[in-house]
Amino acid sequence: MERDNMMHGARTALNQNMEIRQWCELFLKERERQVNSSMTNEEFEKYWKYHKPEIMHAGAAEAVQAYKLREK
Repeated sequence: MERDNMMHGARTALNQNMEIRQWCELFLKERERQVNSSMTNEEFEKYWKYHKPEIMHAGAAEAVQAYKLREK
């Protein structure tokens, strides 16, 4: 249940603040790029285009946490 609450709070933050959303999207995209390092840039961009919504949803809480900790 706590994970659901964190996810909801993170998704709300991403939907209300474009600065946070852009930072988190870049954070998740770079992380996903490292995981899929064998793909060419073209393959990865196509992959990202179709998988971005689910990656953003699943990684929202982690990305917002990283955003908050980036200055510390």
